[in-house]
Amino acid sequence: MTAAEPTPKTPGSIDPRGPRVGAGITAVLLAVVIALGGTPAGLILLTIVALSFLLGTIRGAEGTWQGWVYRTLVRPRLGAPAELEDRRPPRFAQLIGLIVAAVGVVLGVAGLLTAVPIAAAVALIAALLNAVFGLCLGCELYLVLRRWSVIRAA
Repeated sequence: MTAAEPTPKTPGSIDPRGPRVGAGITAVLLAVVIALGGTPAGLILLTIVALSFLLGTIRGAEGTWQGWVYRTLVRPRLGAPAELEDRRPPRFAQLIGLIVAAVGVVLGVAGLLTAVPIAAAVALIAALLNAVFGLCLGCELYLVLRRWSVIRAA
């Protein structure tokens, strides 16, 4: 962290622009899944997206290959972020994305290939809201569940 960057709120703070860029990349992949429809190629690509969400669930949004793209290709061209955000809500959002994509993959493998583009469409809506407007539905769900004490603060 350079002197020009803001002081983290917690040791787990991240640049909020990273997950937005990752959501944009994911949105493109999901749009391709929809274009491929209920085909084996669509199923394979949705599986790759699901595995990316799995990585994000385990390592956080910044620990995905999309996070690497942001850190390596995008972040060096930007100024310091105005503020940092807690990494836990975007990580939870990765879990929600994993669940949606995994349902599509499991149903596709079970022979219900029409579920593949449907799952991709649901995930695409969330990815586009995050990438375009900065509205992370999974993050908002995390905050609601914290408020209701379903998820405990670490």
